[in-house]
Amino acid sequence: MMKKVFFCTAVMLLLLNHVVAQKYIARNGYIGFFSATPMENIEAHNYQASSVLDVESGEMVYSVLIKGFEFEKALMQEHFNEKYLESDKYPKSTFKGKILNIDELDLSKDGIYDVEVEGDLTIKDVTKHIKVMGTLQRKGDRIIAKTKFPVRVADYNIHIPAMVKDNIAEVVDVEVKVEYKPYKK
Repeated sequence: MMKKVFFCTAVMLLLLNHVVAQKYIARNGYIGFFSATPMENIEAHNYQASSVLDVESGEMVYSVLIKGFEFEKALMQEHFNEKYLESDKYPKSTFKGKILNIDELDLSKDGIYDVEVEGDLTIKDVTKHIKVMGTLQRKGDRIIAKTKFPVRVADYNIHIPAMVKDNIAEVVDVEVKVEYKPYKK
């Protein structure tokens, strides 16, 4: 009888571990953007993105604090937060989406896998449906997600004053790199 109880408990723990192991979490992901114009290049980096990835369903969620973006020039950072993204009023940006080809991936094996992701990107008070290509790299017990995609600033109610319109691109390139670790309760 004791062996049966031990065996059942061991099986339950293994099954529970398998269910939990399907979720991965990242707390220090990278999101950056680059704006190129003939007048000036502007780039910002943020290493405070949080994300959760469910490798079974393909669902993923990202959240990044706007004030976490760092610029080369302090004045750019100030204008970005106060005038363009209004970070006191809209403190974070989010993405909620799904990997469309998750069923075609074997993330139990190390390797780099092409993925197609679609979902809702929210910046300021605007949510837009987007579809992007990227990669997932399985490396040991970690999964690294990478993508680059364009964002048209006007689509998200980011108004650029005429005085500096030539200094800021209408479309900025966004780069994401997140390293997930298995989620453990």
